[in-house]
Amino acid sequence: MTSSLTPHIHQPIRGVLAPVVTPFGYDLEVDTQAFIEHCKWLVDAGAGLAVFGTNSEAASLSFSERMSLLDTLIDAGLPAGKMMPGTGTSSLKETVELTRHAVTMGAAGVLMLPPYYFKNPSENGLFDYFSRVIDLVSDSRLRTYLYHIPQFTQVPITLTLIERLIKRYPGIVRGAKDSSGDLANTESMIRSFGADGFDVFPASEAFLARSIEIGGAGCISATANMNPRGLVELYTALISGEPTNTLSAALTIREIFMSTPMIPAMKYVMSKVTNTPAWSVVRPPLTSFADEAGLDLMKRLSDVRFVMHGLNS
Repeated sequence: MTSSLTPHIHQPIRGVLAPVVTPFGYDLEVDTQAFIEHCKWLVDAGAGLAVFGTNSEAASLSFSERMSLLDTLIDAGLPAGKMMPGTGTSSLKETVELTRHAVTMGAAGVLMLPPYYFKNPSENGLFDYFSRVIDLVSDSRLRTYLYHIPQFTQVPITLTLIERLIKRYPGIVRGAKDSSGDLANTESMIRSFGADGFDVFPASEAFLARSIEIGGAGCISATANMNPRGLVELYTALISGEPTNTLSAALTIREIFMSTPMIPAMKYVMSKVTNTPAWSVVRPPLTSFADEAGLDLMKRLSDVRFVMHGLNS
């Protein structure tokens, strides 16, 4: 059965996207001005905004916070065409409302987790979940990117599920973020569906060169929060076929952050380079970086001449 939704012609979002870290004050409320400033810095560097992703602490944000923060970004002049907000929750109703809101606000796409509380759901159950979201949103502007991160959700997005959804909603089910860390799986997604206009984003710049080589769309990487210019330069060189020496530096930076609890580490660095101590705040159950670990992190980054252009004093 094919959906009656016929997708509008829409410029797809590609390239490097950052799962934007969310700043909080000491009262654990979102610091909206810092959030706007960080998003503007990322966009100025050429990156897109995958707000409300894993590294955004999205699971610790309320439904109303996600809605109002997206409005805040749009009102501040951030381009909706550079946004892929996360809208997937375990609640079908909330996922529908978040998705509908993102589409209404003009977002280029939405990044949708599977419902992640009930373990080992059947493929039919997952197909029904995604189908109901799409049918209830009922908007041909919708571009759905499936979020495969089984190490967190315990609910994989399989190739057969993708195939069924593409067949039912061609052009509406537009791509996937593969955060599995399994390059073979990323390659299988691209080879199986890339020719049909299904855009696959690995979650690491370590896989960017290989994925671009076989038709990948870019990457949605946590460290795009820290090194957006470097990753955008790398992506631009790869798609143009030009030689580049940016990969080694990008991987070195990523390895440093990967050796730490990544969200607190990135927020600690933001607190130092912007001279804003509250940037280091995370919401429980996460814990902020201790100064001893933070100072070691800053030294390691200094040793590789890490610079956040436009933020470092």
